[in-house]
Amino acid sequence: MDLNLLRVLDALLQENSVTRAAERLGTSPAAASRALARLRRTVGDPLLVRAGQGLVPTPRAVELRAEVDALLRSCDSVLRPGAGFDAAHLQRTFTVQAADLLLVGVAGGLTERIHAEAPQVDVVFLPEAVEGGPGLRQGSVDVELGVLGHLDPEIQTRPLTRMPLVGIARSGHPLFDGPIDAHRFAAADHIGISRLGKRLGPIDSALAELGLRRRTAVVVPSHTSAMMLARDTDLVALSLAGWLPDTVSALGLRTFPVPLDLEPLHLGMAWHPRNSADPGHRWFREHVASAVQTDRGEPHPRAVDGRAS
Repeated sequence: MDLNLLRVLDALLQENSVTRAAERLGTSPAAASRALARLRRTVGDPLLVRAGQGLVPTPRAVELRAEVDALLRSCDSVLRPGAGFDAAHLQRTFTVQAADLLLVGVAGGLTERIHAEAPQVDVVFLPEAVEGGPGLRQGSVDVELGVLGHLDPEIQTRPLTRMPLVGIARSGHPLFDGPIDAHRFAAADHIGISRLGKRLGPIDSALAELGLRRRTAVVVPSHTSAMMLARDTDLVALSLAGWLPDTVSALGLRTFPVPLDLEPLHLGMAWHPRNSADPGHRWFREHVASAVQTDRGEPHPRAVDGRAS
């Protein structure tokens, strides 16, 4: 049956008038009258019959009134964006790809926020090794979190925050015996952080502009291993400003400003457009953004379609 006929029937049964039903539907009385004729043939009942100057419903029409109204409400609910979403009853697993340093800082707060509203939602964190891969497009990753790059062209992004890099070393490191300038910074032995084993990066470029070079004595694949190594040696590593201060203190580490002119890291969130309008996914993205930005004290930038800027 044509769903539009149900809407006409609902209007007719609510108004008991072809003219008023037509006005309600934004159509002509003639069109509403033709629809009533089709409805009478379909239902096998006159539905509305003449009574003096007006129309009155038949017993069958009275029976149908509540059923038609409920059916149309149900249809509208199904087709309305985000209709029926209730986080408390959501049963779903979301997958987040993030660097280990972001994961450590975000995972605890994120899971607490989520479980407070949706106790049946689980979160799986994947390592940074899949960054820039086809995971978002293939659906194996719901959200990519971090410094965004090498994304497929259709991927949608949202900037979250900018975080300066800082140096980090054990509290008793000789660097802290005096002012840390570019020369003393370059003279220290450093820990490189690279999943691919790269030894050079923006730090080396900035030092080269000053005619300086540093020695990257060790390269490790994660920020966590770099912090552990810095704790037990006189090697210097890099971290994010203001990130995990309690952990830094508990490990016996100290941070210091890098004495170079460096751009802060631009952290963002990326997802595939297939999930943009999904109410559950949208709800999850808001919680991811809040988890990243709460400790930064920043507002939430609006979502941006396309590649990260």
